[in-house]
Amino acid sequence: MKKKLLILVSFVVALAMLLTGCGGSKKEEVKYPTKTITMICPWGAGGGTDAILRALSKAAEKEFGQTITVSNVTGGGGSTGHAAIMNAKKDGYTIGMITFELNSMPPQGLAPFTYKDFDPIILVNTDAAALTVNADAPYKTLDEFIAYAKANPGAVSIGNSAPGSVWHIGAGLMAQKTGVEVKHVPFEGAAPAVTALVGNHIQAVSVSVAEVQSQVKAGKLRILGVMDDKRDALFPDVKTFKEQGIDVVFGTWRGIGLPKGVPAAEKAKIEDAFAKAMKNPEFMETAKKMGLTLNYKNSADFAKFLADNAAMVDQTMASIGLKKQK
Repeated sequence: MKKKLLILVSFVVALAMLLTGCGGSKKEEVKYPTKTITMICPWGAGGGTDAILRALSKAAEKEFGQTITVSNVTGGGGSTGHAAIMNAKKDGYTIGMITFELNSMPPQGLAPFTYKDFDPIILVNTDAAALTVNADAPYKTLDEFIAYAKANPGAVSIGNSAPGSVWHIGAGLMAQKTGVEVKHVPFEGAAPAVTALVGNHIQAVSVSVAEVQSQVKAGKLRILGVMDDKRDALFPDVKTFKEQGIDVVFGTWRGIGLPKGVPAAEKAKIEDAFAKAMKNPEFMETAKKMGLTLNYKNSADFAKFLADNAAMVDQTMASIGLKKQK
């Protein structure tokens, strides 16, 4: 009788533990997200970064089941927005798009942080720099532009998205390789730089193809060369710099990042949602129309990419005199 009673008690205890989750056999599912998510963009509305982020956020909303509100936090050549991401509450409700400048600002002493202060989620895309001029400009080819710049040292101004930004470095590399002297004019993002070029306030921009394509198709601007290993799919007739005898391959990248310290469960859900959003047919078609090169990498591969890119950028900036001397 005692034996049967002992068995019955053991059964009841085991059943109670199972139902109440005792013994650690059942983990409570993380309820995330339950409200609107804020997505920080360190660059102004209308540029390539803003455009790709809004398209990706729209696709990710379907995975999260929540609204994603894009907030453009500009200033400081990208440092203000990146700082806002880094200092955001670590609950997964503030995410951001980190960009190339995360690796170019520290060598210049322009930011009190590095890529190590963020948790990388996914790499979204990479895009090569391109030299674009006004369609009415007297130079119709890259060779003619270089000849003009050499004949008029310091007279040619090239717009970029910020001091020490990827497009500033791209123009600097071109000037270094070709031996020309130009003025580098900073703007808060690519869009205002392109607008200035259309208005003939500057002579060229060194931004991506995606950021000038609409004005090129409208006949207002002309791309003289792309700093890539291959021609751009949108403008296959435009030669690369290498094809034109200038060994310059350079470009930007964009990815999704979090402030360091977001709980692993939330972080995993965020990565999964954006990985699926990258495969969204509407997003992929939008990126194609925008001329953006998608280049997905998961969090682990993106982390390695960041480290390798930081080392390369530091070396490049030192070689063209943009690195701050200690």
